[in-house]
Amino acid sequence: MGLVQQAIAAVDLALLVGGLVVKSRIPHIPAWSIMAFASFIAVVGGLLPIGELGAAVDLDVVLFLIGMFSIISMAESSGLLDAVAYWFLAKAGSTGRLLLISSLLFGLLAAFTVNDAVALMGPSIVATISRAAGIELGPLVLLLAFSLTIGSVATPIGNPQNVLIAVQSGVTAPLLTFLKYLLAPTLANLLILPFLISKRYRLPNRKIEIALVPAEFIKNKRDAYLAGGALIAVIAALLINDILAITGLPHVENIGFIPFVVAAAIYMFSSRPREVLEGVNWGTIVFFITMFITMRGIWNSGLLQPAIGALLPRKEGALAGIPAIAVESLLFSQALSNVPFTELFIQYMKSVGYGPQDVWAWLTLASAATIAGNLTLLGAASNIIILEVVESKYSSTIKFGDFAKTGLIVTAVNVAIYAPFLYLAAL
Repeated sequence: MGLVQQAIAAVDLALLVGGLVVKSRIPHIPAWSIMAFASFIAVVGGLLPIGELGAAVDLDVVLFLIGMFSIISMAESSGLLDAVAYWFLAKAGSTGRLLLISSLLFGLLAAFTVNDAVALMGPSIVATISRAAGIELGPLVLLLAFSLTIGSVATPIGNPQNVLIAVQSGVTAPLLTFLKYLLAPTLANLLILPFLISKRYRLPNRKIEIALVPAEFIKNKRDAYLAGGALIAVIAALLINDILAITGLPHVENIGFIPFVVAAAIYMFSSRPREVLEGVNWGTIVFFITMFITMRGIWNSGLLQPAIGALLPRKEGALAGIPAIAVESLLFSQALSNVPFTELFIQYMKSVGYGPQDVWAWLTLASAATIAGNLTLLGAASNIIILEVVESKYSSTIKFGDFAKTGLIVTAVNVAIYAPFLYLAAL
């Protein structure tokens, strides 16, 4: 494309980034509406012909999200997620242990239920903890944001950008591969996080007693069983599919169809199937569909290739490639947010020669683009979701500067812990 198209792409990108910055100050503007408008500019500006829209949208990812959000919607409306959360919290006997359990709980929930879903339900849990344990809400909200970001690194279903990588990279057996190299450092980061938060905000370690009966939070047993069974079925199906792929047996290539098929099997058995679909985060679905269109158009213009390729002008080995991919992911995710950046960078990595065999490269992108959400509020959509819920329900907020000061420390620790495991994946 020529200079005119690049100019249009520059305006579109400026509107997108500017909109996301404004969104942090004006919560009533949803992120998906900003991305949708950017996709409109991409189409009317000629960056992506209407005839190519269907090819630009990755249906595999869209169906994956619809399926997972449907299952999580049922789990949340039935009270299953609350019951699981409060079961863990009831085991805490001190503020120190409470923070540790909370970090592991939010992290592991994010790893297997998509971090945006945990971002929606998490603020209500930390608000309860704050009241019951007498801990200031601010540090607990930051613990929530950081822990679900870290936890979601461990699996290809933990966050949207990992879904993109698992689907588009072609890596064999993505669930087993992610768990093999990223689970251990993720758990280590989740264990260290409460210590960092406690030291940063000087939280005292004192004895507490929280009287909770987790079973009381179950609102609908049938739906809870359905949602729990469906979630287990998705994880089991993904594991079995990975094993079949490793052994060379017939398997499902489009893994995004698995959660969608499982969700399709339980809709009619729900007590309130219409409410299940109403509970799906359709804004995120619209965000993804329009993101594919926007980013394909901007990519076609050739505007970002020089900037994105500055640190990684060609395919590199692990020694130089891991720091280059990590730094690009951490920096560009602050400007574009991690999901749009990941979609763009996947295309770039493919263009310079990275393929399914370069497992270390894709794991580096997955871990770095995800923990970029711990650096600033704009680094991840889950941060914005938490901010919106906290501001609308609890008349509190997360200051950009406070998040960044704590996030810089957390992110530095995260990078140091993940790096050795990424090099291990390259051996």
